[in-house]
Amino acid sequence: MARTLQAELKTIKPFSSLEQEAMLSLARTAAQLDHDMLDALRPHGLTPTQYNALRILRGAGSAGLCRNEVRDRLVAWVPDATRLLDRLEDTGLVVRGREGDDRRFVRARITRKGLELLARLDPIITELHHSQLGHLGRIKLKALIELLEDARDRD
Repeated sequence: MARTLQAELKTIKPFSSLEQEAMLSLARTAAQLDHDMLDALRPHGLTPTQYNALRILRGAGSAGLCRNEVRDRLVAWVPDATRLLDRLEDTGLVVRGREGDDRRFVRARITRKGLELLARLDPIITELHHSQLGHLGRIKLKALIELLEDARDRD
């Protein structure tokens, strides 16, 4: 049987509300999953946000995306997408170029080196996700996904 959050945090005082307990449980779980992802990506010189940006650019194909399009598709909000793309460009994983008449419009594209890195990472990350959540089984995973969608949809 899984330990309760209260037991994990070694606290005696009950949470002030179910909402508080749920929020803290989400945060604790996210931190644990993020730590695993950091460990998996560190040997490859990437952060989870950089990995996410590379996957977004791979999905965009040869058309690439502008900075704001990458920023808007990231799982986690970042304050400076330009710097994120700068770091990826500095490592040769992304190229950027100005296009059209508007010199301010810069499109980012994943490079062959970036594609090759993602190809090496794909099975590693797939296995990581399986080891993190596969024990829940299909029915619980679908329920979890729906509950998280509901939590994000507060309107």
